[in-house]
Amino acid sequence: MAIYTRTGDQGQTSVIGGRVDKDDIQVEAYGTVDELNSFVGLAGSYADDALFADLKQDLEQIQQELFDCGSDLAYAKLGERPYKVGADLAERLESWIDRYQAENPPLEKFILPGGTALSSALHVCRTACRRAERQAVSLSKKMDVNWEAIKYLNRLSDFFFAAARTANARQQTSDVEYVRSAKVFGRKS
Repeated sequence: MAIYTRTGDQGQTSVIGGRVDKDDIQVEAYGTVDELNSFVGLAGSYADDALFADLKQDLEQIQQELFDCGSDLAYAKLGERPYKVGADLAERLESWIDRYQAENPPLEKFILPGGTALSSALHVCRTACRRAERQAVSLSKKMDVNWEAIKYLNRLSDFFFAAARTANARQQTSDVEYVRSAKVFGRKS
């Protein structure tokens, strides 16, 4: 089976229910989710020992859900099929965030993305996730979208932040504070 189709050689691609230009905001939205999924896979490759077995499992689950999210964003006609991303996914992420946050030291100031290789990769996931969310919001101004997918992306970026800090904490690597940051977070963060 050939992996090339030649159907995109003129600058268009298929979405579920039609064809659009490859630079269409819809393609940007689900394409950025696909890019994020690759970064999550990369982060997972750094979580390969027993210290991060729970995180590796969570990241693999997130990769499955990102395929669902991309599928929902690729659908051209609202309401003609059930969406895959529901409110339960964002709610579950909140419980995961709380679990990882419980391991993290208190945070008062902005921190620099980085630390361990795993933490750095998770920060890349966080920023790619924020971009995917922005693209999905832009798409929502053009067409109806599954808002649960946007909510999921919003919560997912918070998950990556909490998980990145946990990656550092578990490897006894301190987060580096942004030196000119005021105290912007409460003691619960």
